[in-house]
Amino acid sequence: MSHWIASNNDLKNLCDQLADSELLALDTEFIRTDTYYPKIALIQLSDGNDCWLIDVLAIDQFSALKLLIESPNNRIIFHACAEDLEVLDHSLNIQPTGIFDTQIAAGIANVGYSMGYARLVGALLDIELDKQETRSNWLARPLTQRQIDYAVVDVIHLHTLHDMLVEKLDQQNRMAWFDEEIKTLFGLVTQRKSNQNFFAKFKGAWRLDAQSLVTLKSLCLWRESTAKSKDVPKSRIAKDSVLMEVARQMPEYKHQLHSIRDWHPIAIKRYGDAVLNQVKDSYNEPPIPANEVPQPLSKAMTHVFTTIRQKLITVASEQNIPQEFLCNKRELEGILRSVENGELVLPNRIEQGWRKQWVKPVI
Repeated sequence: MSHWIASNNDLKNLCDQLADSELLALDTEFIRTDTYYPKIALIQLSDGNDCWLIDVLAIDQFSALKLLIESPNNRIIFHACAEDLEVLDHSLNIQPTGIFDTQIAAGIANVGYSMGYARLVGALLDIELDKQETRSNWLARPLTQRQIDYAVVDVIHLHTLHDMLVEKLDQQNRMAWFDEEIKTLFGLVTQRKSNQNFFAKFKGAWRLDAQSLVTLKSLCLWRESTAKSKDVPKSRIAKDSVLMEVARQMPEYKHQLHSIRDWHPIAIKRYGDAVLNQVKDSYNEPPIPANEVPQPLSKAMTHVFTTIRQKLITVASEQNIPQEFLCNKRELEGILRSVENGELVLPNRIEQGWRKQWVKPVI
C-alpha cells in the first residue's frame, strides 16, 4: 500500500512512526536535464510492507527526515546509490551513513556485476518490471498513476532483495567484503564532487603541448564555476570538444572562436571574452605534472595488460567473483602506467583490501 506525504506535519508524523524501523528502503526521483544541480522531486520510503511517497515540492521542513535517515540505528537500503546520495546531500543536506546497496551486494555475491534494479529483480525474484517512466517529468504535479506505480515499485522489492543478498553474502563469508566496498563507496562519492582533474579525462588530452594542457585545465575549471553559478548543464556553456579545440588553437581574438566547430555564435557572444581571458591568464599558471594526463599504454605494456586481464578472469572464475570487482580496466591501466614511470603503485583497495590475496600476486 502506498501513501502520499505532502505536508510538513505529515512528514513529521511519518518520521516519528518509522523512528524504530531498523531497516528502510529509499529511492529518489529527480530531474537534471536543464540544470547543473539535480532537482529532487520525490522521495520513496518503504518499511518492506508499506510505501510512502514524499512530495518534496510541497514540503519545506526536512529536519525530521534527516534525523530518521541519518540515525545510526537505521540501515537504509538503496540500489546503485551514488546519485541518490548526491541529490540528498545537495538538495536536503541529508547524508546517510548506514547503507546497504543491493547493486554492490549482488556483485560481491556473484549474482551479477553492476546490474540495474529491473535486471536484479528479474534475476532474483523472477518479476519483470516496467521501466518506461524513468525519464518522465517528476517535477510535474499531479503525477500520473503510472508514475506513482513506478515510484512504488522502485523501493517495494528492496527489502526482499536485501534479505536474499545478505543470506548469500553470509553463505559465501563475504559480508566483510561488502562492508569494505561500502566504505570505499563514500570515498568515490566524495571524489565525484571534485573536478580539479576533469581535464585529464578528455580523449586525446595527452596530445596537447604543455601550455595547452594548462589552458585546458583552466577552461574546465572556469566552465564548472560558470555552470554552477548559472545552474545550467556544462554543455550549455561549451562542449568538451570546444574546450579541447580552444586549448589546441590558443586563440587571442574573438573572431578566431568562430572557426571552432560545435560552438554556437550565441554562446561565443556570451562567453567568448571570458574564454579568451582564461587562455591569456593560463600563461601564468604552473605546468601540469606529466603523470596527471595518462597517455596510451606502450605496445609492450598493452601486451602485459592483456596477459594480466586474462589471468584475473581465470582467478575470478575460480573464486566466483565478477572480474570487474577484482580490478577494473582503469585501475589496471593506472598500475601499468606507474610501472612505466619507474615505480609500481597499487590502489589502496588492492594493496590492503580483500582483493589483495588474489590480485597482487597476479600483477
